[in-house]
Order: sequence, then C-alpha cells, then structure tokens
Amino acid sequence: MIKIDIPQPDLVITKKNQEGDTSEAEIAREYGFIDYHKIARDKSGVYMFYDIHDELMFVGKARKLRMRIRKSFEDTVSPIKMHRDEVYKIAVCYVEDPADRDIYETYIINKFKAKYNIDKAFFR
Repeated sequence: MIKIDIPQPDLVITKKNQEGDTSEAEIAREYGFIDYHKIARDKSGVYMFYDIHDELMFVGKARKLRMRIRKSFEDTVSPIKMHRDEVYKIAVCYVEDPADRDIYETYIINKFKAKYNIDKAFFR
C-alpha cells in the first residue's frame, strides 16, 4: 500500500465582505475574495474550493495557479460554472513537480469525495 501525505495548504483565502467606514475606498475584490492577489502568479500547485460548510467542492491542479483559479470563475465550461457563488474558501498547496501535482489531485478528489470533480473520481 502506498502512503500519501497530503501537503498542508500554503495559503487559504475566504470570501469576505468589506468592513469599515463607507467613506473608505473599496478594496479590490476578485470574485468576493479580497486576498485573491496573495495567490502566487508564477507558482504551480493544487487548489481546492470549499463551500461555507467546509465541504470540498472541487480540486484542480495548475502550472500557474492564479491564472487557473481565475479561469475556473470565468470559463463557460468549468465543472463548477453553476456553483461559483457557493465557493467560500480556496486552499492552495504549492507543488512544483508535475507528477506530484497529478498524484495529489487524484488522491484528494477520492479521499475527500470532491462534489464536482468528474474526471479522476473513482468513488462514484
């Protein structure tokens, strides 16, 4: 049996409403995530979308995380296109090796039964 240790997320951002004085300039938000800019632009890894109940919705991998996550929210063929508003938390694990990214993605999808992953889901 192979033992896979899932890496701890390097970054977790949650959807937030802007708080504070209404006279302040509005903080730039991407899809409701004020901290979206913290996702590294040039790093590879695995990302996970969670809903407000902390249930895993979708797992993906990318060579350029920020661009791929943005595409998940904008793309018309994204597996979560009908559920984008439900995404409350994004967890990111930086993983440079392509084979490791693929293994982690497949393992996380099946271990935690991601709701909207169709490919690589062996638990259905």
